[in-house]
Amino acid sequence: MYSSKSATNVGRMLLHRALQCRRKRSSAVPSDAKVVNDVRYVRGEYGRVTDADVRHFRSLLGEPNVLTGAQNVGPYNVDYLKHVSGESGLVLRPKTAKDVSDILKYCNDRSIAVCPQAGKTGISSGSVALFDEVVLSVERMNKIINFDPVSGVLVCEAGCVLESLMKHVDGHGYMMPLDLGSKGSCQIGGNVSTNAGGIRVIRYGTLQGCVLGLEAVTADGTILDCLNTMRKDNTGYHLKHLFIGSEGTLGIVTKVAILCPTLPKHVNVAFIGLDSYDKVLKLFSIARAEFGETLSSFELLDNTAVTFVESKLHLSCPIANVHPFYVLIELASSQPTIGQNMENVLEKALGDSVISDATTTDQMSSIQKIWKVRETIIEALLKLGYVYSFDISLPLSRFYEIVELTREKLKDIEDVKAVCGFGHIGDGNLHLNVVTSKYDEELARIIDPFVYGWTSKHRGSVSAEHGIGLSKTKYLKYTKSGSAVDLMRSLKNTMDPKHILNPYKVIPTVAAGDQ
Repeated sequence: MYSSKSATNVGRMLLHRALQCRRKRSSAVPSDAKVVNDVRYVRGEYGRVTDADVRHFRSLLGEPNVLTGAQNVGPYNVDYLKHVSGESGLVLRPKTAKDVSDILKYCNDRSIAVCPQAGKTGISSGSVALFDEVVLSVERMNKIINFDPVSGVLVCEAGCVLESLMKHVDGHGYMMPLDLGSKGSCQIGGNVSTNAGGIRVIRYGTLQGCVLGLEAVTADGTILDCLNTMRKDNTGYHLKHLFIGSEGTLGIVTKVAILCPTLPKHVNVAFIGLDSYDKVLKLFSIARAEFGETLSSFELLDNTAVTFVESKLHLSCPIANVHPFYVLIELASSQPTIGQNMENVLEKALGDSVISDATTTDQMSSIQKIWKVRETIIEALLKLGYVYSFDISLPLSRFYEIVELTREKLKDIEDVKAVCGFGHIGDGNLHLNVVTSKYDEELARIIDPFVYGWTSKHRGSVSAEHGIGLSKTKYLKYTKSGSAVDLMRSLKNTMDPKHILNPYKVIPTVAAGDQ
């Protein structure tokens, strides 16, 4: 029989051993369950990466392209907004589609989960690992394969940065149909995989309509060559659409063929102040009627967004910052008359009290300065603290109403520093942002259901251009019917039966349910 003293010592010893084991396990094995947006995700029954696996990947890719260790892997475990932090311990950087094929075939055989990654500029946490998935970065696949200056068709690899593609085709007298604020870091494979829209959808549409063909690697390592460069190809199923917008859950895009429009000879931009949202809509109707096919952008910014761009980034508003709303209009044409047409239309709108102030320019340096005010809003908001960012589409009649309702709902919450809205009036895509000093789970439980519920009620979409990713799986049903989600799940099960590709994203196939 133990004395009370010896029993206490044994208890302490057992507790000490238990704590040591727990610390050892926690340092060696990632967590097996996480809660994101009130959804509890349980790690799937995937293989864990071993030293032998690392050695195999090094034999495939070379040691510099197999990253391990917290310092090397850390930057790949967070995205732009840092909403979710992954626990991947291994990053693979393939150079060719064959590399990707070899990686996926091996991972599929070993049931190792893979997180495809491009530029990490999305806001739905779709490009970061949730648990210990292997990150497959396409950043080294950055070759421009061909550009045909007659047809305007660009063929390139998935890791090409959008801005570099823009500069390349510009040199041939063409332009990319896609332009994003994140163009300096986003990669075309990620753009295609989320069916990115951007600032010129009103004229050129989303990537779904501009991608002529692509090459992708499926979960079992099969290289699927659908790299068609013809504008017309009606030979059965359009398989490219399986991968455009699927966020790497059905396959990894490795090459794309994109139809580029000719570079306009003349571009004119206006920055306009307005007193109400009703007048914004009236101006939009005037712009579509008067500018026709020359209208390439019609962007809305509210006063809050512009004010923080001024104060946090020290960029000047192109006109006096005294208006509730601002609109950025871009016209592009082969005709030199668009500038005069812009001035005539705006002069009449000013006389009719539709607008309150405006400035126009056809000088590229001034155009870039005006666009920078629009493109750096999120950057400015991030300097305030944590950004709850919503990428939704709505009927134009209700477009800004949700911003006002959100502002009213949160007015008594002390930590809310800003509620603002900006976005693409031309295609109904609103970026609603709530800024606080830090992330607050209770606040998220208030904001998310409110915004997405209201969006669903008015037949909008909970994701206009950034995908579902991880952060919106709970709200997919707010936009998609049950039968549509079932069909999506059936496609996933068919093309990736082991669910190794970007698990936990888009369709919550391994989610244990709401907390």
